[in-house]
Amino acid sequence: MADKVLTANRLSDGISVWLDAAGTWNESLQAAFVARHKEAVEALEATGKQAFADNKVVDVNVVDVEEVDGVLRPLRMRERIRAEGPSIPYAAGYTGLTATAPAA
Repeated sequence: MADKVLTANRLSDGISVWLDAAGTWNESLQAAFVARHKEAVEALEATGKQAFADNKVVDVNVVDVEEVDGVLRPLRMRERIRAEGPSIPYAAGYTGLTATAPAA
């Protein structure tokens, strides 16, 4: 069985979060509690269902991770993007969307 962590999106702002060993939703994958056996995965699933029911998080999922040299890395690309950001650099000079006044 692959190691697993519990991830979701915080309801208040949509930020990706991971459940840590203290039961707190943390913005860092590296702080996540890692389930390494069936009972721990079942506990993560139950905790995720309760957090969803309590309107703390949405899109709750148990995801596979690997640990390489002490660093957690999701196995699926979707989860890597959620944890690390876009997989390609933005265009040179791109600074994100900004509000501008309409041309006169």
